[in-house]
Amino acid sequence: MKPRAERILPDDTEGHETPSRQLGRAGGGAAGLLAGLTGLAGGELLASSFDGMLSPIIGVGNRAVDLAPPFAKRFAISTFGTNDKAALLIGMAIAIAAFAITTGILARRRRWVGIVGLSGFGALGALAAISGRSGSARAALPSLLAAAIAIVSLFLLFAGMAQGSPSQRFWKRGSSSGSKLTEAASDDPVWAGIQQRISGTEGGQAQPPQVSRRGFLTFGAVAAGAVAMGGAARALQQQTANRAKSAIRRLPLPRKRLAAIPPDAEVADLASINPFITPNKDFYRIDTALVVPKVDVSKWTLTIDGLVTRKRVYTYDDLLAMNLIEQDITLTCVSNEVGGILMGNARWLGIPLEELLADAGADPGASQIIGRSVDGWTAGFPTAALKRSRALVAVGMNGEPLPFQHGFPARLVVPGIYGYASATKWLDKIELTTLDAADGYWVPRGYAKEAPIKMGSRIDVPRGLSTIPAGKSAIAGIAWSQTIGIGRVEVKVDNGPWQEATLAAEVDIDTWRQWKFEWDAPTGQHEITVRAFDAAGKLQTEERVAPLPNGATGWHQVVVFVS
Repeated sequence: MKPRAERILPDDTEGHETPSRQLGRAGGGAAGLLAGLTGLAGGELLASSFDGMLSPIIGVGNRAVDLAPPFAKRFAISTFGTNDKAALLIGMAIAIAAFAITTGILARRRRWVGIVGLSGFGALGALAAISGRSGSARAALPSLLAAAIAIVSLFLLFAGMAQGSPSQRFWKRGSSSGSKLTEAASDDPVWAGIQQRISGTEGGQAQPPQVSRRGFLTFGAVAAGAVAMGGAARALQQQTANRAKSAIRRLPLPRKRLAAIPPDAEVADLASINPFITPNKDFYRIDTALVVPKVDVSKWTLTIDGLVTRKRVYTYDDLLAMNLIEQDITLTCVSNEVGGILMGNARWLGIPLEELLADAGADPGASQIIGRSVDGWTAGFPTAALKRSRALVAVGMNGEPLPFQHGFPARLVVPGIYGYASATKWLDKIELTTLDAADGYWVPRGYAKEAPIKMGSRIDVPRGLSTIPAGKSAIAGIAWSQTIGIGRVEVKVDNGPWQEATLAAEVDIDTWRQWKFEWDAPTGQHEITVRAFDAAGKLQTEERVAPLPNGATGWHQVVVFVS
């Protein structure tokens, strides 16, 4: 009697093998993963083909961002910084892959598990798209299509793996020494050799499950379909981006150009690590958009309505034809911790917001300005802020059209107000309303309704926990008190007295101001502290307060080692 491992089932018996015998865990997992990827590629293709649709990943990701509690947002920013969105997408990809693999493994024996699991995932994506900021029934279609494609792909893969002619199994046990390969492999010496090399059993040793030609081709065909749909989606997305880029033209000159930044606005010790003007590529980016919108300005308009006498709608060309002005303004994220780097200073080009509101006939009873992004994100700030700040609808940044990641084609820039309440990027609507009538995106999530930027100061040189040589050394950094200006900065080393630092020239009260203090550093460990006074003589708050709900406070301290 032949050993069990050497038995070859007759054809009529093979044709009735149960799915569990035909398909191993690895095969089921691979089928589930490929089916899931194929479905996602199909959903991405549909979403890229039409406006107003969301791919499954972006729809679910946006909803996850919207539903995340404030502590999760703070954790993400503090842990990953400006890479928080990449971290979320990677985490989602891992979770989706694990779900797809598990579904494939379970569906080997219970096909209904595959239908229920993949249908549920599609329903989740559809629900996320519909209930999102700019959701609609149309936005849900890619998720539903993705689920249908994934289910069909999974069953096609199972059919190719476990069915077909009796001797063509995707996973089929081989035999020990002297056993035959499948009939198909026996008829084709080349294919038999490939199977032996795949299994690592050349020489007649016991073989694990082998790959049949039909199964191999089925797997390859589904994979090719996924690649084709993914590639087509990417091509459409690139086409959209190219159309948007083609609309970016040389900006017109402002009606009055600002003078060049004077050399004495910078201290030499900061020029290389923190220049007065932050280059566009280094400017911080904190927002809720998982994918940067690539707005086609041939279809884009900016609408101003609400409590106005006349609704106004402007095209991109309309804005560029207006009397543009330049302003140097520092932007600050409310998530910026004491000593944090979520700040940037730029020279902005745009139209004064007050002029646009006057053109629309703003109602004196309006007490809040709401900015709305093309993806539905909102930010609101009091109209009273316009009395002490010079808000812009900006179209340019540091001599260039707005980069995509910073709000092309237009954004709001409001000095003195934290970005979560004012800095609407990819702007397509400005609405005048009252403070009681509407809340910006972050207010229901625990942040304050009004968000004036708090006075602060920061030590940039030397870096915390760095080692510097003994002797003459510079302590330098920045300080800010927007809409008022910085009047004085003081530095203290260890428990010594407060000593006044030298301020760089002030360029504008709405920008940060650099400072420097010369220090004769003795050897040992030292703690350096900085504090600032505004132009009116008010001292920066010493009390340490977390960013939530309306910005951090406290004096910045660093520890350095002198050798």
